[in-house]
Amino acid sequence: MSEILYPTKFVIEPEDIWKEYCGFLDLSIEEYMHIQYRLMNEQIQLWSECALGQCLLKGRQIGSIAEFRQDFPLTTYETYADVLLMKKGNMLPEDPIVWIQTTWEGGKHPVKLAPYSKSMLNTYRTNVIACLILATSTQRKKFDVTTGDTMLYGLAPLPYATGLLPLLLGDEIQIEFLPSVKTAEKLSFSERNKLGFKLGLSKGIDLFFGVGSVAYFVSKSFSSLSQGSSNSHKLSFLSYSPKMLLRYLKAKQTCKKEERELKPKDIFRLKGFMCAGTDNSSYKDELEDFWGIRPVEVFAGTEPGCMGCETWAKNGLYFFPDSCFYEFIPEAEMNRSLEDLDYQPKTYLMDQVVPGELYELVISVFKGGAFMRYRVGDVYRCIALDSPTESTHIPRFEYVDRIPTVIDIAGFTRITEYSVRQVIQLSGLLIKDWFACKEFTAEKHPYMHMYVEMDTSSYLSSAVTTEILKEHLGVYFKYLDNDYDNLKKILGMDPLEITILQSGTFDRYYATADRPLRHINPPVYEKISLLELNKNPD
Repeated sequence: MSEILYPTKFVIEPEDIWKEYCGFLDLSIEEYMHIQYRLMNEQIQLWSECALGQCLLKGRQIGSIAEFRQDFPLTTYETYADVLLMKKGNMLPEDPIVWIQTTWEGGKHPVKLAPYSKSMLNTYRTNVIACLILATSTQRKKFDVTTGDTMLYGLAPLPYATGLLPLLLGDEIQIEFLPSVKTAEKLSFSERNKLGFKLGLSKGIDLFFGVGSVAYFVSKSFSSLSQGSSNSHKLSFLSYSPKMLLRYLKAKQTCKKEERELKPKDIFRLKGFMCAGTDNSSYKDELEDFWGIRPVEVFAGTEPGCMGCETWAKNGLYFFPDSCFYEFIPEAEMNRSLEDLDYQPKTYLMDQVVPGELYELVISVFKGGAFMRYRVGDVYRCIALDSPTESTHIPRFEYVDRIPTVIDIAGFTRITEYSVRQVIQLSGLLIKDWFACKEFTAEKHPYMHMYVEMDTSSYLSSAVTTEILKEHLGVYFKYLDNDYDNLKKILGMDPLEITILQSGTFDRYYATADRPLRHINPPVYEKISLLELNKNPD
C-alpha cells in the first residue's frame, strides 16, 4: 500500500484516496443511476440554453430526461461539424479550454474536433488518476502510486486526447515521463522509443501507458534496442544505472540459459500497465509476456473523454458515472439502423442492460459537453451486472470493436465503404465488385482482408495478381488516410490482404440474395455464401 504525495507535501491516507477516486466501485446500481440522472439533468439545462442546443432542438422544450430521449434523435459528428470544425465556442454550453483532435473518416473527412470545458478537464483528471490507482492495485484500497514514479511515454501528444494526460496529472501528482513531454514532442516515434528505454535503464520504469498496438511494437523492439548489432540502434552501457546494469547482466545470463531474447520484464519492474485504444485483446497476452504484468484496459475517446477502466481483476470495464450519460443500442437495433438510416433505434440505460448482449454505445457528455445522444461508433458486450470477486454491484463490459460498417486496425484506421470505393476509383484497377472484412492472424493480430472480383471484359484483368492489387491499393490507402500510412511507418504493419474471387461470384450471389450486400464486414452468413459460390460456381 502506498500514498499519493501531492506537490503541497500533504500526505493523504490511502483509504481517503481510494474513496475519492475509486469510490464509484462501491455504488449500488440505484446510487449509480442517481448520479447519472442528476448530472444529465444539469447537462440538459446547460445544453438546451446554449446556441448549439437551441439550434438542434428547433424550438422544442425539454421537460425531463425521458422526454429528451423520446423526442431528440441520436446524433453523429455530422450533427455538430459546422459548429465544432469552425471552433464556435460561443455557441457551446461552456467555454472550451482546449480543442482535441482525432481522425474522422479516411478519404472523406480529415479530422474531428472536440471541445473540453474546464469542468470536463477536472473530471478527466479525476478519472485518469482513478485509472492509475486501479492499474497498480492488487485489491480494494491497496495500490502503489507515488510522486516521482516514472512512466514510459507511449502516448500521442496534443492535440490528441492522450496529450492531456501529462498536463492534468501534473496538477495532482508529479509523474516523470520518459522522455519528458517537451522532449517527446520534438522526436520521431523511433527516437522517442529509444530515448524512453535509455532513460528507463538509468531511472527505472514504474508505469507504462500506451495504445495497445503501440505498446506491443515498443515492447517488441526492446530486445534489438538493448543488444542490437548496430551502434545506431544499441543502447550504450553508459545509459545504465549500477542497479539496472546488474539486472541486465543477470537477465542476459538467464536468457542465454533459456535460449530466448531479452524482454522488458527481465530488467524492469512495472507497478502499473495501462493500455487504451482498440484491439487491445489482440495484444494483451503478448504484452503480459513482455512485461510480466497484464495491462489494465482504459477506455477513453476524443468525444467522451476518459470513460472507464478495469480493476485489479482485469476482467471487464466499469464506466465512470460522472463522465457521460450512457445509453445502449442492442445489436439487433444497431444492425437495423445501419441498414435503414432513417430508423431511430431503441436505447437502454445502465440499469437495463443484459449480460451477454452486444450494445452500441451512445453518450451525452456531462459538464458542458457539446455531444448529446451521440453515437460514438463503439460496440461493447455486457459481461455481468455485478462481480462477487470485486464486490461490485454495477455492470461491467468488454470492448468488442467499432460498429460493423467501420474497419479499425490496431486503433489507427477508420476504413469505410466510401474510403474503399475512393481507393478503387483512384487506383484505376478493373475491380468489378468487392467486400472487405476485419480478420485476425494466427497470433490474433488484426488486418483487413479484401475479396475482389476482377472485370473480365478487359484482357488486362487476367494479368493482375494479388501482389499487384495489394501494392496498388496500398499506395492509395496511404494517400487517402494518414493513419493507414502510420501503420507502416510506426508499427511496421501492412494491414492489407487480397483474395481474388472467380468471375461471376457476385452475380450468382445477387441472383439469390434477398438483401443488398454490406461491403464492409458483411454478416457471417453473407461472407460464407459468397465464398461457397466462389468455390462451387455451379
